[in-house]
Amino acid sequence: MTLSGAFLGLFYLVVFPGFAFTAVVGLFSSWVERKLSARLQWRVGPPWYQPFADFLKLLGKENVVPQGASRIGFFGAPVVGLAGVTLASTILWMANISPGSIFVGDLIAVIYLLMLPSLGIIIGGSFSRNPFGATGASREVKLMLAYEMPFLIALMTPVVKSGGLISIGALLDFQQGQGWMLGNASCALAFTAALFSSQAKLGLAPFDISEAETELIAGPLVEYSGSALALFKLTKAMLLAVLPILLITIFLGGARTPRTPLTYVLVLGFFIVLKNTNPRVRIDQAMRFFWIPLLALATLGIVLAAVGV
Repeated sequence: MTLSGAFLGLFYLVVFPGFAFTAVVGLFSSWVERKLSARLQWRVGPPWYQPFADFLKLLGKENVVPQGASRIGFFGAPVVGLAGVTLASTILWMANISPGSIFVGDLIAVIYLLMLPSLGIIIGGSFSRNPFGATGASREVKLMLAYEMPFLIALMTPVVKSGGLISIGALLDFQQGQGWMLGNASCALAFTAALFSSQAKLGLAPFDISEAETELIAGPLVEYSGSALALFKLTKAMLLAVLPILLITIFLGGARTPRTPLTYVLVLGFFIVLKNTNPRVRIDQAMRFFWIPLLALATLGIVLAAVGV
């Protein structure tokens, strides 16, 4: 690789369409989520710059490490999650901008990378040496084991429908010629399963079980402060940008058309309305929901895709 190619790759990862761009979109999306939630609750809500101000404020706060906690594990946890969502967002955006520039199997890589934010939360809670943190980490493990299977099957349904295309760029080209994946009954079922699984991956109600502020204060994040907490908050905001774009890319023909902002707002609106109209469920209720009806829905979708429906 030439020096200019290395600098260009670094620019893609750090500035656009990677970390910086996704962070700005994610923080703005988190404001939309907070503002719309406030309006649904008859409140005014924060100004548009509030998530940015909160992030900058946290960067200037002191980092406190619990007594006896491993500094490497404690501070490494938020970096793991941020690295995962940054790499996933870069691959996803580049696949939309230049479909032929990404490697074969990039969809599999994105799915695995999007597991890292949850793993970071689990690691952070486990290293916090706090009973609330440990309980929250335990809940996150169980929740992750519940929602990852229907999420994976849902995302594999378009792959089966397209005849085995595991490249995001190839799936985009396929939809350009054959129409949206969502237009098929099998992929419509898969899209529904993916939406609810994404709600859990985002840690939004009714699946905000690991943090559960009224029960566990902040769960795995209870001991975090300063820049480490800022990275966790930023990772969650970036997920709020990446997951809707992933669903739009796989099921709705991609994020390179003029209608993308509207589609993005509709998907984001679904997450926000679901959050504000449903109370938090117990961990056993969440696992039962993901392992029985949602897994059955996702499985039915991939079976229908296999038979050509």
